[in-house]
Amino acid sequence: MDRIELFFISLGSAVIVYYGVKLLLFSRMLFPKLWFPLSKTFFTSMGDWAVVTGSSEGIGRAYAFALAEQGMNVVIMSRTKAVLDQVAEEISGTTGQCVKTIATDFTNENVFSEIQEQLKDLNIGVLVNNVGILPSYIPSKFLETEELDKTITKVINCNVKSMVKMCKIILPGMTNRGKGVIVNISSGIASIPSPLFTLYGASKVFVERFSQGLQAEYKDNGILIQAVAPFGVSTRMAGYQRTNAVTLSPEDFVKNSLQYLQAGDKTYGSICHIILGWLLQSIPLKVLHAESVLQCLQNYVKKKMRQQSVSELTSEKSNKE
Repeated sequence: MDRIELFFISLGSAVIVYYGVKLLLFSRMLFPKLWFPLSKTFFTSMGDWAVVTGSSEGIGRAYAFALAEQGMNVVIMSRTKAVLDQVAEEISGTTGQCVKTIATDFTNENVFSEIQEQLKDLNIGVLVNNVGILPSYIPSKFLETEELDKTITKVINCNVKSMVKMCKIILPGMTNRGKGVIVNISSGIASIPSPLFTLYGASKVFVERFSQGLQAEYKDNGILIQAVAPFGVSTRMAGYQRTNAVTLSPEDFVKNSLQYLQAGDKTYGSICHIILGWLLQSIPLKVLHAESVLQCLQNYVKKKMRQQSVSELTSEKSNKE
């Protein structure tokens, strides 16, 4: 009897210690500036230049602005040169930093030799792999995706291959200097198997695992590599949803996420998204994967897309008048 009592007392104590430690670790996320402080010269100490892919709008654009405001020159990369030039003018005019543009389409196969040539003489201290595409704005089952073969190639090229290739181009310079930061943008839906987002979610799981493995390989070289997995951010990919406590503007999200840069090899980027991630992983998959839940999600997105289309048409009509 004494041994049984001792066993349960020991077990209870171990459980209390375990959850106490988890609570302490979680509490650090409430005060990132206190637990994960960055010096004013942190980014500029990494190098002269930051490279941001998919930076003509949304999260990528916000990262480019934020890093320029920290005193870094920036290379911005996206498909449309005219848009890139406009963003470059805004960044340089606001921050006074040098901005270089590279117009490229990451859904294509052979774009990286040209990118490497244009980056070869730059002292690159920060890389943000942000570029990514959704197979479809309306959540749908894998086989119901339009032009499935082309979509598979585009998603893998843009969401997976571009990140790996950009790391291959820039990581050697960082290892030679013994310092650097790589931020790879994943997604909150990669936290669990996500029906209707199967291809996209799987590509973002790759982003996380690649980032975490790469960090383990190169952390002793003085290089910080982190996957950032946002949930709701008001971007074109998310249908420009209204901002609130959960859906953040790109600027607010990036500002928050940079505070968690030294919080580990993966972060959700903000306290509200950290809580969302915990809640999502706490719900049984049988509930989340129920056909009725998936149908509600699909109908909700369709409704939001219709509302956005009506809003855009109304705005266009008003501008013409």
